Amino acid sequence: MSSSTPARLTIDLDALAHNFAVLRAAAPGAQAAPVIKADGYGLGAGPIAKRLWAEGASGFFVARLSEGEALRAALGARHPSPIYVLDGFLPGYGPRLAACNLTPVLASLPQIEAANAYAAASGQQLPVVLQVDTGMNRQGVTLDEARALAAAPDRLRHLDVQVLMSHLGSATDPADARNALQLERFNQVRPLFPGARASFAASAGIMLGQAYRADIIRPGISLYGGGPEERPDPRLKAVARLEAQILYIRNVQPGETIGYGSRVVADRPIRMAVVGAGYADGLIRASQRGGYAWLRGARRQVLIVTMDLIGVELGDAPAALGDYVELLGPNVLIDDIAAAAGTVAHECLVRLGHRAERIYLGEA
Repeated sequence: MSSSTPARLTIDLDALAHNFAVLRAAAPGAQAAPVIKADGYGLGAGPIAKRLWAEGASGFFVARLSEGEALRAALGARHPSPIYVLDGFLPGYGPRLAACNLTPVLASLPQIEAANAYAAASGQQLPVVLQVDTGMNRQGVTLDEARALAAAPDRLRHLDVQVLMSHLGSATDPADARNALQLERFNQVRPLFPGARASFAASAGIMLGQAYRADIIRPGISLYGGGPEERPDPRLKAVARLEAQILYIRNVQPGETIGYGSRVVADRPIRMAVVGAGYADGLIRASQRGGYAWLRGARRQVLIVTMDLIGVELGDAPAALGDYVELLGPNVLIDDIAAAAGTVAHECLVRLGHRAERIYLGEA
């Protein structure tokens, strides 16, 4: 075997650049600030951000303050990108945001008051993003709160609202009427902050039409190959390929059981490869109820998923110890695996651990 671990994760940054180009082409005239929270959806925020910056990204969104600090360190002085922190402004954040030139996304009145007080005490104008809740009921000031802020500019005196943003809750279903309702509400608020650029659409929202794209798009899951409607999209390429080597080949007779709990019972003779990866490497155990792998040019049924090993039915395919089996990638689509596991592509990606050998292609 070629390394100290039987699994390898290849991250294709050329495929990432392709997906970025597809998403930008769908939103002509808009800037693109990719979402690379959770360490670039589990694939490495530093290499991803450097490549996307080279491809024309205008900034980046992260979730945690610590993610922003790590990303600023990874980008270095050669990449002076705006970095927006979705968690906003919490106690103790002020000096750390300033030290790394990070921009908080303010999503509640207490955060706005705290940020304004910090900026006043520091004698500066603090650049911020103001998030408005248009119907998702997760983050953001209400429409009435936004109107009250616009009517009382002293409450924002020390804040430079550079971006006004909201987030769609149903964009993966283009026919959902709540998309148009959220757009109507967002358009009510935009004139209240005429100096701010507007940002409304993440991956799925980008595909809803020009009215949703505003000034800044925030592509996320579709950068990494997940379809904007939570199903495979032929316009997008897989960025992550997880492969693992065959450790054993076993023959299971009819009536015998496979794995824990004796839940899988062979109803026919089964030739099975035991492959060196499992849920410790990010594979979701529930995906064994319909997931598949790829070997020798064909799909192979996944029979069991355990912590370190999975069982894959080989049929009559030629296979040998040490052969690599694709568990996620161009032939094992992230949206298919998510559907088998009853989840979304986002979760499948962020669960990818660091135990597999990592290989980056196309680094900037």
